[in-house]
Amino acid sequence: MTVDVKNMIARPFLFAILGAAALLVQACTEGEPAGEPKTSNDLNIKGSEAGRALFGEEGLFTDDPYSDGRAIGVNSFLWRASLDTISFMPVASADPFGGVIITDWYSASESPAERFKLNVYILGRALRADGVRVAVFRQVLDSAGGWRDSALADTTATKIEDAILSRARQLRSEILRTQ
Repeated sequence: MTVDVKNMIARPFLFAILGAAALLVQACTEGEPAGEPKTSNDLNIKGSEAGRALFGEEGLFTDDPYSDGRAIGVNSFLWRASLDTISFMPVASADPFGGVIITDWYSASESPAERFKLNVYILGRALRADGVRVAVFRQVLDSAGGWRDSALADTTATKIEDAILSRARQLRSEILRTQ
């Protein structure tokens, strides 16, 4: 009786490849739709006729004074303050669930040979000093007419973060005064 080592190794490998191929084919098949898609009114609007919300009766934000039932994943004061603070710049992308705001390049009319771009990151749902981070990018126009990255003072991002935090505190105090 001889043992064929090559077949002992090849056979389980062949079964593994066939199993993976079968799973791939199964995953690619088209299934039947589960029914009518649900709208946001059905999922997480407070006081909706559906009577239910995403993550409980009150939605994601139960103590948020800005919340009208539509939920965001970050602190609403920091979110609004960030948008207010950078409102002079064109916004390329804003993700309220992930807490990321990305601006497009902005050149002030006083200095058209330099431009700036911001990435604002809101890091949580609490209104805290470490709840916002800003990345600032600067480019200058070179003699050939192309944009080149340029160094920026380390305090620039901190100043923008401080402006956002100040605006967030202002928004919060306005809400507390009205209650």
